[in-house]
Amino acid sequence: MNIGVIGTGYVGLVQGVILAEFGMNVTCMDVIEEKIQKLRGGELPIYEPGLKEILNKNVEAKRLSFTTDIKETTENSDVIFIAVGTPSKEDGSADLQYILQVAKDIANNMNGYKVIVNKSTVPVGTGNLVERTIREILNEREVNFTFDVVSNPEFLREGKAVRDCLTPDRVVIGTKSEKAKEIMKSVYDVLYLNQTPFVFTNMETAEMIKYASNAFLAVKISYINEIALLSEQVGANVQEIAKAMGMDGRISPKFLHAGPGYGGSCFPKDTLAIADIGRKHGEEMMVIEAAIKANKKQKQKMVDKIIKTMGNEEGLQGKIIGILGLSFKPETDDMREAPSIDIIEGLVMAGAKIQAYCPEGIKEAKWRLRKVEKSIKYMDDEYEAAKEADGIVIVTEWHQFRGMDLQRIKSNMRDNYFFDLRNIYTQRKNAIKDFNYIGVGN
Repeated sequence: MNIGVIGTGYVGLVQGVILAEFGMNVTCMDVIEEKIQKLRGGELPIYEPGLKEILNKNVEAKRLSFTTDIKETTENSDVIFIAVGTPSKEDGSADLQYILQVAKDIANNMNGYKVIVNKSTVPVGTGNLVERTIREILNEREVNFTFDVVSNPEFLREGKAVRDCLTPDRVVIGTKSEKAKEIMKSVYDVLYLNQTPFVFTNMETAEMIKYASNAFLAVKISYINEIALLSEQVGANVQEIAKAMGMDGRISPKFLHAGPGYGGSCFPKDTLAIADIGRKHGEEMMVIEAAIKANKKQKQKMVDKIIKTMGNEEGLQGKIIGILGLSFKPETDDMREAPSIDIIEGLVMAGAKIQAYCPEGIKEAKWRLRKVEKSIKYMDDEYEAAKEADGIVIVTEWHQFRGMDLQRIKSNMRDNYFFDLRNIYTQRKNAIKDFNYIGVGN
């Protein structure tokens, strides 16, 4: 089966590579010529463990190719995945301009029956909107090609996306067409035969499943972060609280890790979008709205904690702070809505100079933190970041930060403040005895 994937961002590229691994003939299309040229040369525009090896394998096997030609992609594909961005507008709603442009491009180049799959995260009703858009253009062209639109949301975790595609918890397929349903079963034949759970439903329900899932996880993170803040006030330990909570089968221990707040390409955008959908339909999403506010508060609380602990009447003037971890989570270079951005900007506003290190996030950080660039130096490793620093702050829990030579870190520092915003050293009292150690919620 011939598959077209339009958009070679995070979702589109991973989806295309893994479908090729499943034995499909896949063409990944993007309008950015430079990106396509790099992909043809085996260079990835994102950092994702394990992806490059599978990409190279399938390019060599001639199951995977890259192009900027939408006409070729549309004409030669039986199934076309739309995997372009749906960024947030200022009011929190999802911007669908890229989705609708792709729908128009497909319609203008259709030459027969196609299954068009919305892989991007989109508001309820987008599938129907795509269908109407395509149908209008086909009518203008005075052609009578049939097609079906399917909602097939992604549930990829950055840093673990390859595994999530190869062994997903479930595959959600929203369609009213039996023909499209059977074709989608064929696309995911490997997963279907391996008895991966499939959820077949209508498009509206499939679109809501994605938002409902991400919003719930965001709520869970904001909840444990608020418990952490209260724990600090009453003398409780949030890690022990979370462990006991997680033993309850109704709750589970996942996403009960207190920290500096959530970030990334999904949770911030999707919570805003579902809150906007609620407002448009007259239903205030009170729990989700509260989670959004709590997440903003959590990032500011981290800044306040650092200033209160090591600052003086002039705030952080004259202080040097080493920041460890810039990406929003480990094993990715993605800094979209990363807590590090708010924390660094807040510390700089208070007068601090920053020495930052991240295994993969520095390249993106340099443009996302442009407005405070005069106060930031980017270092080669964690030990350089600690050099002459008054304090260090672990913002992202990359594995290498768990095994640091703390004596070397301490010997490099001017003072001994150690802010562990991921609580990765709280159970290792001997390791941190030489530091003024501050965690979250303990």
